[in-house]
Amino acid sequence: MKRTKSGGGVVIGPNDLVLVVSQHGTSWSLPKGHIDPGEDAKMAAERETKEEAGVTSLKYIKDLGSYRRYQIAVDGGENKDELKTIYMFLYTTGQLELSPEDEHNPEARWVEPENVSNLLTHPKDKAFFKKIKSKIKV
Repeated sequence: MKRTKSGGGVVIGPNDLVLVVSQHGTSWSLPKGHIDPGEDAKMAAERETKEEAGVTSLKYIKDLGSYRRYQIAVDGGENKDELKTIYMFLYTTGQLELSPEDEHNPEARWVEPENVSNLLTHPKDKAFFKKIKSKIKV
């Protein structure tokens, strides 16, 4: 099994909405992705947010910790060939317009905080968001 590290963000936008992104058009997650050579987790989170949602104006607030989960497969299930450690950070933005640049992430949307857990596909993403939800008031 391959073990990887990713950086991601909980992005709070206009009207206190939370950014979520579609992966392959079959699943939903918070913006995140692999840490590239020369990057740290925070840099990866910011790059991935730009690629997956088109958000370029981010204000860093704080570190939200990390969690582990298997990769989401193209069909929305788990791909147990890859175990990810995901480092998450809290950001705010005033940018309302979303325009994904990554063809593998065709849609991004702003979601009411109380609906985020219901939309996220992976159970570990849901559990992480529920755990940190009280910490994201900015």
